[in-house]
Amino acid sequence: MKSNWLVTTFVLVLLAAAPAEADTPWTELSAEQQQVLSRFADGWADLPAERQERLAKGAERWAAMTPDQRAAAGERFKQWRSLSDDRRALIRERYEIYQSLSPAEQQRIRENYQRFRQLNRDRRQQIRDRWRQMTPEQRQRARDMVRDRRQQRARPRD
Repeated sequence: MKSNWLVTTFVLVLLAAAPAEADTPWTELSAEQQQVLSRFADGWADLPAERQERLAKGAERWAAMTPDQRAAAGERFKQWRSLSDDRRALIRERYEIYQSLSPAEQQRIRENYQRFRQLNRDRRQQIRDRWRQMTPEQRQRARDMVRDRRQQRARPRD
């Protein structure tokens, strides 16, 4: 039962920003969804439609995961729970900003992140240290330079 509670809590956190849709009757949930959400069975009809939908989608994703994916998700959830409230709020805020970006900009960010992750540990730490030592003005100049280079590459050449 403890792991079922952990799964349900993880699903709630994972889907906090999902959009609301219509009521989802308990009987329309799959057997896997009902199993994951069993602690909500008695009061399902009393839950707001938005929460029902978030829970149902999260349970569906959980049921589709492999055991390794579930273990990894559980580990990430433990890490999430260990963060301070301020840190979680900052992450949520940054995620909302990311979600508001165009698909092309999101893709650019994902690609940059992957390039960064491919660097060796020492090089990544050097970059982090250098960034932390910059003043806000220096950081803004660095952002502007990167933006200008990107725009130059995107311009058609005559």
